[in-house]
Amino acid sequence: MALTPASEALESESARLLRELEAAEVYEQKLRQVIVTVKNELAAGHHERALSMLNEALNEIDSQTDVVVPHRDR
Repeated sequence: MALTPASEALESESARLLRELEAAEVYEQKLRQVIVTVKNELAAGHHERALSMLNEALNEIDSQTDVVVPHRDR
């Protein structure tokens, strides 16, 4: 059965959304791991290292806005 242009567009959009969701899940897992690691550093009394890790995470969040808001080339 041949796909119509409308069904091809819908399938393409679905695939794009699935890729974005998978990327967001990977990003979430990475951030959760940072939180666990920072908690461990704080518990060990390594406050400076924990703060440094949080600053690194914030810098990465700032540079990864395309995970939340896709950037489309013009």
